Amino acid sequence: MKNIKSIAIVVALIAAVALLAVVKKNKQTTTAAQDKTPVAARVAPAMETGATAPNPAAAAEKLPRMIDLGATKCIPCKMMAPILEDLKQTYAGQMDVQFIDVWENPDAGGQYEIKVIPTQIFYDARGKELFRHEGFFGKEDILAKWKELGVDLK
Repeated sequence: MKNIKSIAIVVALIAAVALLAVVKKNKQTTTAAQDKTPVAARVAPAMETGATAPNPAAAAEKLPRMIDLGATKCIPCKMMAPILEDLKQTYAGQMDVQFIDVWENPDAGGQYEIKVIPTQIFYDARGKELFRHEGFFGKEDILAKWKELGVDLK
């Protein structure tokens, strides 16, 4: 009997999340259809929770950038946090690493058109999206992807 109640609760939660996703998708589709601005340009830097303040020197240098969209309470996102911090420190001046909490800033998820958290988006120095990955992404995999994309990190 306990198992049936547990299953019913899980099914109800899944249904509620699915309904919420459909409602958000409809709202985002309407907003996106009205706004012809490129996706990356629509997200204000102020929405980037967890990211350090924009670095004027990095902006002037036009560094390649990786944005991780996730949430501070999501398990795979928590696993990504020390990796992102390590990349940010190790490759300072070579690449910009940012984190956006989409649970605290739900509009960012729609503006970056993400479906799953965490999602990592790789941009070249001009701001052109090069690659997107959904789910946990280890440090070695991130560095290998940058190399594959032609970005030489030392």
